[in-house]
Amino acid sequence: MDARDTDLKKELDATLRVRGELGEEYESALVDSFLEKVDQRIDDAVERRVRRQLAEQRTAAARDSRSPGPADSWGERFGFGIVSLVLAIPLSAIGGGVAHLPGLLTAWAGIVGVNVVQAARADPGLFGRRRRSSRGDAGEDRRR
Repeated sequence: MDARDTDLKKELDATLRVRGELGEEYESALVDSFLEKVDQRIDDAVERRVRRQLAEQRTAAARDSRSPGPADSWGERFGFGIVSLVLAIPLSAIGGGVAHLPGLLTAWAGIVGVNVVQAARADPGLFGRRRRSSRGDAGEDRRR
């Protein structure tokens, strides 16, 4: 029993004592008063649960809105490709001019790396393993 149940039990005991003192003519008023208190406790408990669930839903929605979504529009992918190519020119010139071939290779490794990460973000299954069919491994069918 928690504190709320103990309080409710005390309220019931007090109501029964008052009924014994006042008599049966006040019984319906006492019962109504006690039931109002029970209703209020139920309403409070439901309100707390609803508020908690709403807070959990808002938290989940906030997490979802903060997580980066896939770049699924063609315009975003095209724009990212154009920006990569435009930035590749000065990066290649700087890397090649400063460190010659190793600098050029490092610059292009970075450009390719950024584009691979962007492609993986736009299509999460792009670099993943292929799923097996529900009928089993295709190699088993060829062996038979």
